[in-house]
Amino acid sequence: MKAEQPPVMRMFSSLAQQQQVDFQLKETSPYLGGGRIVGGRMILSEKAGAYDLVEKMEYLYIRVVKARDLPAKDITGSLDPYVEVRVGNYKGITRHFEKNHSPEWNHAFAFPKERVQASFVEVVLKDKNLVKDDFVWTVRIDVNEIPTRVPPDSPLAPQWYRLEDKKGEKLSKGELMLAVWHGTQADESFGYATHCDAIAGVDPHTLSNYIRAKVYHSPRLWYVRVNIVEAHDVFALDKSRVPDVLCKARLGNQLLRTKVIQSRTASFFWNEEFMFVAAEPFEDHLVLSVEERVAHNKEEELSRVHIPLTTIEKRTDDRIIKSRWWNLKEDKFSGKIHARICLDGGYHVLDESTQYSSDLRPTAKQLWDPPVGLLELGILNATGLHPMKSRETRGTCDPYCVAKYGHKWVRTRTSVDELNPRFHEQYTWDVYDLATVLTVGVFDNCQLGEKGFGSSGGNKDAKIGKVRIRLSTLETGRIYTNSYPLLVLHNSGVKKMGEIHLAIRFSVTSMLNTISIYSKPLLPMMHYVRPLPVIQQELLRHQAVQIVAARLSRMEPPLRKEVVEYMSDAHSHLWSMRRSKANFFRLMSVFSGLFAVWKWFCDVCWWKNPATTILAHILFIMLLCFPELILPTAYLYMFLIGVWNYRFRPRYPPHMDTKISHVEAVHPDELDEEFDTYPTSRSLDIVRMRYDRLRSVAGRIQTMVGDIATQGERLLLLLTWRDPRATAVFLVHCLCAATILYVTPFQIMAAVWGFYFMRHPRFRQKLPSAPLNFFRRLPAKIDCLL
Repeated sequence: MKAEQPPVMRMFSSLAQQQQVDFQLKETSPYLGGGRIVGGRMILSEKAGAYDLVEKMEYLYIRVVKARDLPAKDITGSLDPYVEVRVGNYKGITRHFEKNHSPEWNHAFAFPKERVQASFVEVVLKDKNLVKDDFVWTVRIDVNEIPTRVPPDSPLAPQWYRLEDKKGEKLSKGELMLAVWHGTQADESFGYATHCDAIAGVDPHTLSNYIRAKVYHSPRLWYVRVNIVEAHDVFALDKSRVPDVLCKARLGNQLLRTKVIQSRTASFFWNEEFMFVAAEPFEDHLVLSVEERVAHNKEEELSRVHIPLTTIEKRTDDRIIKSRWWNLKEDKFSGKIHARICLDGGYHVLDESTQYSSDLRPTAKQLWDPPVGLLELGILNATGLHPMKSRETRGTCDPYCVAKYGHKWVRTRTSVDELNPRFHEQYTWDVYDLATVLTVGVFDNCQLGEKGFGSSGGNKDAKIGKVRIRLSTLETGRIYTNSYPLLVLHNSGVKKMGEIHLAIRFSVTSMLNTISIYSKPLLPMMHYVRPLPVIQQELLRHQAVQIVAARLSRMEPPLRKEVVEYMSDAHSHLWSMRRSKANFFRLMSVFSGLFAVWKWFCDVCWWKNPATTILAHILFIMLLCFPELILPTAYLYMFLIGVWNYRFRPRYPPHMDTKISHVEAVHPDELDEEFDTYPTSRSLDIVRMRYDRLRSVAGRIQTMVGDIATQGERLLLLLTWRDPRATAVFLVHCLCAATILYVTPFQIMAAVWGFYFMRHPRFRQKLPSAPLNFFRRLPAKIDCLL
């Protein structure tokens, strides 16, 4: 009887298929900017405004400006006033002022109009020191009488409102200045207003600043080139022996040192060059110190000099900078150090992964070309986010989005306690190069405690996922509305943390200028005139990421270090068995076309399909008779393939592929090794096992590299008489071949070679040919290896 397939296998198969569908990008057709997006085009149903890539969200804005002539609550006359704004079940609270009868708050609140169910807006002025709300004054405003403001209209002028007591009677003195209007997220108050639906039930004074939308600009980075030439009049601590002297160069947290020099005189010569990364404004000084090595890993400082970077000369090309002498001490008879220092503005300082760079411009602004296009991003909403923490015995999340392109970072507002947040915020960037990548990341705000704010602030914001979009894959003028799966790799494997819905549009100012970019160098001129070694570039990139993270973390609210490192792929250079396998299979897929052509040619030679072989012979004869048709035929063939593939062109930007990333069949221990700290924190047995595995993999790579080197050495050593008999045979063969080729037309020789390779299997033998046997017997340098 036929055995049925086990149900477990079918379950695993269906689960894998479901995951494959969930991990794919989906195209959506949302209503944005007054119209619906269909096939990348907007079908307008009303006039589109400036925010046409996001859904219009209406808000009720209330701006509490100030108060005047407030009455005293008792005979002491003290009053600590603050304002509480109530709209239905939502409320917002301003900060309080101590003993102030004319306070100024200038605090704006935003209430989503769809959640406003009250008929009146109630603005209550209270005293902080009162336990009960016996001493309050109110202002009531009818919601139906509130005007609507649409930018670019000027801001609504605030007006004075007379305060009322609890009985509804107007006070003889005491007024509150308010501005109340209906608006959208295009209102300029949207960015700094307190969103009361997000802070319901928590303390707003410390929380509101951590959930607002912000725009950050990363500092402009410079390469600092330091060439330490020599030092004079530097005397050692112990004059009875020959000193070991070196020079250290320090800039912030970056420290580099020269080699150790011995000299019986007071002069030391190094002539070594170093590179540092500095950010504007230049806060740190370059410190050059001359030190004597007195013991192993111990140096004693002899003298030093502090050099402000603001006094250093800047250059945009490779012209020679004049060297200078600096005094190492402040006294009259100080030593001197000779150095050549400059700020190199002709380079682009890499502060992100080179594969996903969002900016390729040099540091110096005078070298910048005008922008070629405009990138518009609409961050719509996220759905199905995975709970990242627990609050009140239930899973929750406080998500926000961060988008990075060039020097501009944007951060959306935080949706507190929301697994399906709605952002609908739109941002724009100038585009200077198409070979750049926009990165959008989603994070969980872990700085909010149960009461609304964590006082320590030591928690790290958890990553939910990110999306990369390469601008060169976008069509001009098309609106891409897609749902991107948020994929994160954990120790247990890849996991979908939810989906992010984005709307993207790329437009160009001049198509001719855009096409001309493809003929220009990818990096600035200095990268080719004076290239930096790859290892040095990686070290400088690490320093640049740390500087950018430190600067952005000093802004308010801070863009935290873990966010900057995750967006910049700061740890992409670390070893990963999974990534090594993925790159190997990528390399195999690159050569798969050549392997397929070679397999097809072998089938032709072995007459697997006689009709195909006969057609190949006919084509071969035609190309021999008309060799001038070879190149035109090849180009015409590629043109026809490209035209044929136009029907199957991708309709959306590429996204992360779990199969290409090799996360579907990855071993759990390989994932644990990838997430291990550096240096390792695992036990000795696990490290030994992984080291042995790495040695095994490296051994196979070593053997493959050795085999390739052996084949190349056999060709190079063929004419060096390393094997006298083989070289003599080859020289005789070369002489005979030269004579035959000289008197025989090329077409005849090519026909003989072609028909010989495509001969019938009846005239073939399974043993290797004589030329192959001859080549395999040639010597190589492997005999000289230890």
